[in-house]
Amino acid sequence: MGPTGRDGVVDAAIDIDADSLRTDIERTGEFGSVETETGRGRTALPADEANARAREYLTDRMEELGLDVRVDAVGNIAGRWTPPTCDSTVAPVVAGSHLDSVPRGGIFDGPLGVYAALEAVRAVRNSDVVVDRPLEVVSFTGEEGTRFADGVLGSSVAAGDLSVEDALELSDGCVSLETALEDAGFCGTGRLDASEWHAWVELHIEQGGHLEETGVPLGIVTDITGTTRGHVTIDGSADHSGTTSMQARRDALVAASELVIDIEKTANKIAATGTGTAVGTVGRLNPKPNAVNVVPGSVSMQLDLRSIEQLEIARQVRAVENSLDELERERGVDTSLDIPYDIAPTRLSERVRDAVETAASRRGVETCTLHSGAGHDTMQVANVTDAALLFAPSTGGYSHSPKEWADWSDCAVATQVLADSLALLASNTDRHDTHQ
Repeated sequence: MGPTGRDGVVDAAIDIDADSLRTDIERTGEFGSVETETGRGRTALPADEANARAREYLTDRMEELGLDVRVDAVGNIAGRWTPPTCDSTVAPVVAGSHLDSVPRGGIFDGPLGVYAALEAVRAVRNSDVVVDRPLEVVSFTGEEGTRFADGVLGSSVAAGDLSVEDALELSDGCVSLETALEDAGFCGTGRLDASEWHAWVELHIEQGGHLEETGVPLGIVTDITGTTRGHVTIDGSADHSGTTSMQARRDALVAASELVIDIEKTANKIAATGTGTAVGTVGRLNPKPNAVNVVPGSVSMQLDLRSIEQLEIARQVRAVENSLDELERERGVDTSLDIPYDIAPTRLSERVRDAVETAASRRGVETCTLHSGAGHDTMQVANVTDAALLFAPSTGGYSHSPKEWADWSDCAVATQVLADSLALLASNTDRHDTHQ
């Protein structure tokens, strides 16, 4: 059963092509593919060669489907279909995700959302369903935070949180984002403006085991965890490991180790007494001079603190500050904390979620609501327009790993619901005056 049309009757069915969806995802997985004993992995960092090839494949596919393709100044890609039945100036309904990956990541994180959106638009266009708004597919630049920024780079620009000028000046230590995009052939013009969208929907692999454990084929996210990322430096004294007594040492790595343990203890305590969603991680640690016979003189480290409750993140930050103060007193080291990435928890749109639930119900697809412990471009878009995030089941809960996997039939079910949802949101039956 398809979405209802203008007269309240059920229009012709929207039928997605599961084989085409699979082909697009598998083809994208070949760009930057890595050798692995288990699963399928890829490394495609923002504007590197693999990412450039993935971008070229996407724009080719968009053009094959007759979409109007444009690339903005920070490399965000958009392909729009404007049906003959609608006013081209009205706000579009948009779906998508990203094409970059973490190092040695999986093939679904990002590409599933991009190509599900592309297939959904193709299916709506090829049906007899009448829609009253343009439909658009978007791939954002640099969602993962592996190069140039700590994450959600392109969507931050689209949401107006980061200027085009500041984004283009970001560097990976060797080249600027602007230079890298120019070399990749994807430094366009203008700025994709998410505030001009009527609605946004992103489909993503769950990256957790809840859907698989419960046997539910589709998750509808109610809120996305907030994320604070901190850069910590601890400076001690680099000394000879054999001639420096234990009492005379200012070992930066030992101090850093204490901080790592403190962060874990704090997150456990807050999770046990609060919402249960607080987590704290030290994901990167770099001691110097990093030699076996030298007491570490300095350590740089990166922290990742999350929760669906902003106060719980603030408590973790305060605990880090207190731990650093104590390390200075007790171990004689010098410390600093910089927080370049701080995104509050995001509540998602009930209007868009209701459209998804309606579409799923008509298809007989069971859904459940859940939180997202991972950050996504949707948390930026949701600050400027109505947005929803959908999850397809993740086999074993693996993600950011070659073990990441989603059953192809689950991908097809989620994409079918996505297509129906976009049609509902783009029809006159969805009356919402905020984004006309």
